[in-house]
Amino acid sequence: MAEWATFVGLTGVVTVLLLALARMSQTMVEGSDEPSEPEDHEMTAGLLLANVALSQGLFAGVLLAAAWYTQVPLAALGIGADVTDLGAVGIGVGLGAVLYLTSETGGVAAQRLGFEYDERLRGLLAPDSAGEWAVLLGLVLPIIAFFEEFLFRAALIGAVSAGYGVSPWLLAVASSALFALGHGAQGRTGIVVTGALGLVLAGAFVLTGSLLAVIVAHYVVNALEFVVHEGLGVDWAG
Repeated sequence: MAEWATFVGLTGVVTVLLLALARMSQTMVEGSDEPSEPEDHEMTAGLLLANVALSQGLFAGVLLAAAWYTQVPLAALGIGADVTDLGAVGIGVGLGAVLYLTSETGGVAAQRLGFEYDERLRGLLAPDSAGEWAVLLGLVLPIIAFFEEFLFRAALIGAVSAGYGVSPWLLAVASSALFALGHGAQGRTGIVVTGALGLVLAGAFVLTGSLLAVIVAHYVVNALEFVVHEGLGVDWAG
């Protein structure tokens, strides 16, 4: 029998720790206004990449172990043969592409209206070599997508709804607010855009019941942002 209280409690602890780390990252980004030498950029990017890979990877491991130990049903987490297939991947790719275009449009509109959209964190993480791009696209971004979707969608929506009978749509709103707060380094406009994006992902999770679909969508959005802006140097607002 699933130990819902234990799993939800551990999920709450991980959420608080993640938000604390996000706040530390925001402080770090806000203190990076002074021009730096290339070596300093590489060191900062390396530290940020290591922080993401280690902290979020560790948190993901804790949640996975907690789900196994507390016997949370896989179906409650959006995992199962019927929702973990090529169809789910296709949904994720399509949704991710739409969300990316919508996010870009919203960001450009916000900037032209005079609202700040802070892109310094992405700039600090921007790769400078083929090897760094491979690490970012093949390791760091997949870890981010998996962990954040497992936490904010599978655990905070799926598990809580299944364990306590709370409306998944109510949980979708609450988890999306927390998801937005975890992206404070992107500025106020970025928080709003990220919150809206998270709400769509939450809705997709509720409607499809597939964790894989939202993980793929999340990854596609992040990967396109880096490739288009940092790789190709495109600035839509410019």
